[in-house]
Amino acid sequence: MAKGRVAFDRDLCKGCGLCVSVCPEHMLELDTATINRKGYHPAHVVEGREDDCIGCALCAVMCPDQVITVEKF
Repeated sequence: MAKGRVAFDRDLCKGCGLCVSVCPEHMLELDTATINRKGYHPAHVVEGREDDCIGCALCAVMCPDQVITVEKF
């Protein structure tokens, strides 16, 4: 299966959760312990799940603010 790596521009994320809802590996969540410069809880990869990304990029496609980058390898 393909692998990938997802990265967020956390300062621009508005915490809508669309990326979290479409991730087939359930490896994304909103970081309720952090508030970004816009005042939202940004999305991030669940700690320890970084290697679970399959590179599908559904999260990036769903992001209305284009703050997600997926690298496929």
